[in-house]
Amino acid sequence: MNPHPTAELFRTGTRSDLVLTRTFRASVEDVWASVTESDRTARWFGPWEGDGAPGRTIKVQMVYEDEAAWMDMRIDACEPPQRLALSAVDEHGTWRIELLLSEKGGGTTRLRFVQHLDSVEGLEEVGPGWEYYLDMLVAARDGSPRPDFNDYYPAMKQYFADLTGPTATRRPGRNRATPYGSAPRTGGLTHRPAGACRRPRRPSPRRGRAP
Repeated sequence: MNPHPTAELFRTGTRSDLVLTRTFRASVEDVWASVTESDRTARWFGPWEGDGAPGRTIKVQMVYEDEAAWMDMRIDACEPPQRLALSAVDEHGTWRIELLLSEKGGGTTRLRFVQHLDSVEGLEEVGPGWEYYLDMLVAARDGSPRPDFNDYYPAMKQYFADLTGPTATRRPGRNRATPYGSAPRTGGLTHRPAGACRRPRRPSPRRGRAP
């Protein structure tokens, strides 16, 4: 298998957005389920557990990473079936990601995966991992063989290094003013599907190595 990188880098003032796109022959609701329901995220990234509501923190298991570690991820925004924003902090820094879904003609849905970056340093290490995970999603959905990470790294390092050069695309601002989301690692459990994306309950006296 010889996967081809698809990522684009957009300058947004002092920051940058790394954007990867995949298109699926499926409804937006079905693709939304693939990126939010724990039993389905487990097929390509990892399962998660917790209260899947905006403002809450869930635990995600990075089952395809070394040691399959769990990590905390905060749900910054959830607007079914179009937008999910996540954030996390680990020893590598802060991860902010958004998954943006839009239904196109002919029964297809486009997924735009966006990582909001304060710096492009190390992008050549992270970018190939996102290409790999999104192709894992494609394989999980269509039943094709899982990709091999060795086909992505180090083969794609130079592509992502070149993205950070002076010819990188610039744009004056983000497509929309949004809370930042984060880069994945991921986890699993008995869960309420994030696809439900409940609003958080009012307070009461009682109360996924970087790719």
